[in-house]
Parts: sequence; structure tokens; C-alpha cells
Amino acid sequence: MKPTYIAPSVLAADFANLERDIKMVNNSKADWFHIDIMDGLFVPNISFGMPVLEAITKHAKKTIDVHLMIVDPDRYIDTFAKLGSNHLTVHYEACTHLHRTLQAIKAAGIKAGVALNPHTPVSLLKDVINDIDQVLIMSVNPGFGGQSFIDNTYKKIRELKEIIMTHNANTLIEIDGGVTNKNAKELIDCGADILVAGSYIFKSEDPTETISNLKAIIS
Repeated sequence: MKPTYIAPSVLAADFANLERDIKMVNNSKADWFHIDIMDGLFVPNISFGMPVLEAITKHAKKTIDVHLMIVDPDRYIDTFAKLGSNHLTVHYEACTHLHRTLQAIKAAGIKAGVALNPHTPVSLLKDVINDIDQVLIMSVNPGFGGQSFIDNTYKKIRELKEIIMTHNANTLIEIDGGVTNKNAKELIDCGADILVAGSYIFKSEDPTETISNLKAIIS
């Protein structure tokens, strides 16, 4: 059976108790930390930048999965690599020369990901699928947590999985937005490898137990 991963989205953590929440993820059955960087331009929200990421990486003991929701991400590839990112995902919609961006990320010594907004078809990645370590399918419109899951995501996962298999690629499929215990199994069954969950985990009564339950569902 293929490995599956849970990546709690730190955007939904309690920023007044960030170190506590980071340690909670460290001690849980979660696999990755998912870090959303927003600039207020590419998406209508601002999250946090380099100083907060640097603080997170000082305490985090698991894979750091950084999702750049920013314009002109090429400017910051080396910076995010130096701050401890293990995976760096850029948006297809923000990259004029996607292949060059992917090569720059890999040259920085980290895994390269591409994110797709809900309206962007997965077929656009056919020509670069072998250069992508992971594709992040947005299952909500990017910018804010707590949104409702978009059902068309299941279809996009199946289509992307077919492209990956056809091209004999090793690309992982990551889903971000509206992930809960209600849809986790179906997402994995469709071909997803990584599930990002924010509000569902951090706003629950017992985040550690919520992570364990999600992991049990998809394992």
C-alpha cells in the first residue's frame, strides 16, 4: 500500500500559542507541516512571511511543506530554501515560465510542487509532470481557511492520476481545503497522497486525536 500523509495547515493554528501548536504536531501522527505564505496580491489575504517561517522551523521536527500563494515566486526561492523548506510549491497561475521555476527550486536542493486553483485544469501540467514532485490541487478558493470543499476535486484527482501514470511520473497528489473525516477516504481512493487540513484539526477539541483519526482513515 502506498504511503499517505497528513499535513496540518499552520495557518489555522493559534498564533498566540504557536510554539505549543508546533509541538503538538511534532508529537502527533501528522507527517508534514503545511505552511501557507500569502502576499495579499495573488490571493485576497496576507498570512505571514519569513520571520514566522524561521520561528516555525526552529521548533518543527517534521517535513516543512511551504505553499507560496504569491506573485513572482521566483524572487524568493533561495530565501525559502535557506529558511528550512523541504518542499516548495508555487502556483501555476503565478508562473510565466513554470519549467524554469521548477528547475530553480530543484537547484536550491528542495522538492518542487505546483498548485492549481479550482478553475485550472490538470491537463495543463502534462508537459512538465515529470519535473514536478507534487501537485497541490486546491479544493477551495485560495486565501482563507474554513471554506467548503469543492466536489469537482474528485474528478481532478482522477484525471491527474491518469496523467501521472501515463507519463510514468513519481508525482504526489496533495489536496488542500475543506478536508475532514467525511471526505478523507474518498480523496485517497481517488488517488491523493497528501491531505492538508487546517481548521478541521486546529479548531477541534482534541487536535492530536483528530490527526490520529484522520491518519487511521487513510492508512
